[in-house]
This record gives sequence, C-alpha cells and structure tokens, in this order.
Amino acid sequence: MGKSDTALGMSPVRGILLKLGAVTAFMVMASLVKATSETVPPGQAVFFRSFFAFPILFGWLALRGQLRTGLKAHRPVSHVWRGLVGTSAMAFGFAGLGLLPLPEATALRFAQPIFVVVLAALMLGERIRLFRTTAVLVGLAGVIVVLSPRLGGFADLSADRAALGALFCLLSAGLAALAHVFIRKMVATESTSAIVFWFTITSTVMSLLTLPFGWVWPSVEVAALLVMAGLCGGTGQILLTSAYRFAPASVVAPFDYASMLLALLIGYFIFSEVPTVPMLAGAAIVMASGGAIIWRERQLALARGAARPVRPE
Repeated sequence: MGKSDTALGMSPVRGILLKLGAVTAFMVMASLVKATSETVPPGQAVFFRSFFAFPILFGWLALRGQLRTGLKAHRPVSHVWRGLVGTSAMAFGFAGLGLLPLPEATALRFAQPIFVVVLAALMLGERIRLFRTTAVLVGLAGVIVVLSPRLGGFADLSADRAALGALFCLLSAGLAALAHVFIRKMVATESTSAIVFWFTITSTVMSLLTLPFGWVWPSVEVAALLVMAGLCGGTGQILLTSAYRFAPASVVAPFDYASMLLALLIGYFIFSEVPTVPMLAGAAIVMASGGAIIWRERQLALARGAARPVRPE
C-alpha cells in the first residue's frame, strides 16, 4: 500500500469531484477518438489511447511509490484475460463512436451495469433477487427504446452504419461488464495499481496486432488529437482510481451519469448532433435502472456491515 493511502481519510466531496473529473476526461477522450474516426481505424485509436496513457500512469505509480506493486502480478494469466476482454471492449466502443452520434453511443454504454448483474450471477454465483431482476428487465427495455430507430437496420448491417454502430456499442458494454467481473475476482490477489498498469501494457501490445488491418499514417492534426486522447484516458484512469480512495463506490458511482449531459452538450455543439426523443427516453430508463442497481448494492452492503472505504493498494 502506498504511503498516501494511509495518510488520506475519507472525503466524499473530494471523491465526487475526482469522479466528475474522470468522467470529463473520458468524455473528452471519446470525443477526440470520434473526431478522428473517419481516418483512423479503431485498432490504431486503441494503440494511441493505451500507449500515451502509459507515461502518465507510470509517473503516477512512481510518485506514489508503487512501481514495485504496479509491476508485480501474482496471477499473470488473469491479467492477460482481463487485457484481452478490456481491449476488445475498447475497440468495439471506438468503432461504435465512429458510426453513432455521441449521446446515443454513451446511452448504450450505460447498459454495462445491467450486463454486470447478469454475468456476476452466471460466473460468480451471485444471487439475483426480485429487485435486481426487475431493474435488469427495465434497463433492457430502455436499451430497446434507444435502439428502436435502428431495429430495421439489423436486417442488413452492412448497409446500415448506425445499426452496426449500435451493435458495436452493445458488444463493448457487454465485454466491459465481463472485464468488470474479471476484476472482481482479480482484486483478491492483485493490487489495483497492478491491474491498471498491466491493462495499459496488454492493451498497447494487443492493439499492435491490428497493424496489418488498415493502419494509416495520420496527419499532424489527427496525431495530435490521438495523443491527447491517450493523455486524457490516462488522466481519467488516475482520477477514477483516486476517487475511490476518498469515497465509497456507492457514493461516486452514480456520478458516472454526468457523462450523458456532457455527451449531449459535446454532440450538439461540436458534432452538430441533435438528440432524438427515443434516445433521450431510453437513456433515462437505462440510467434509472443502473441507478437502482447501484442503490440496491449500497443497501445490501450496509446490511452486511461492509460499507467501508475502498482503498486501492
């Protein structure tokens, strides 16, 4: 455990502010990736996002005196699987950003907590009672509402870019949920710093496997945007990790939904994307479902007397 962990007490306000900073950084990253999607393939975008996040994460671990912890993997194979799934989720998400309006892609990403509940039941044996079952079903209904304008396009994905983008975003949310389940198992043996560090390494290496599939030599402007995306991604990861050092997950998790507001603003003012009624209605339903799941998790934690500060090593 780093020295800073023992010296810091809980501060919900600071944790919330750090989470909002992380959400902002990730949304700026997504916007930069979307801005380059017409010329740069998703695999190449993943490389820039991962490689240029590495120096920031490396410096952060060095400042916290956690380089040894961050480099030490007790179960290397688990990091490989987490890296494979997480990198795939990132690639599908980036592909979806290039085919869908930013708010719609963001709304579909909110399906992740719903998938986490289902996968945790299947893979970890967690029981899903009536409350969470209802929340999952409501969330899936919200996803269908968001997808309703695209449903006709699923008959011919090759001819409907938006339908293909929606499919990519759902795959991204599902794979990200699977990565989350892997992390739940990994924290028993691996430190948070090791999980973050080795994911950055594996995603960088794995993105290079897409090199034969259409990488391009970007212009100076496009390269600058991609480098900025990587820096924002690394910064967002640090802010997110730090947020959970100051406040419990149940306190800061709901603020992830601030990304929807940012997506609407950026989509409208930067990309001239006007949100549709189905997208807004479906996003509201999905966010309500996810919020209910988060609330229920908090109540269960309190009931077990386990609502203690989360302090990553």
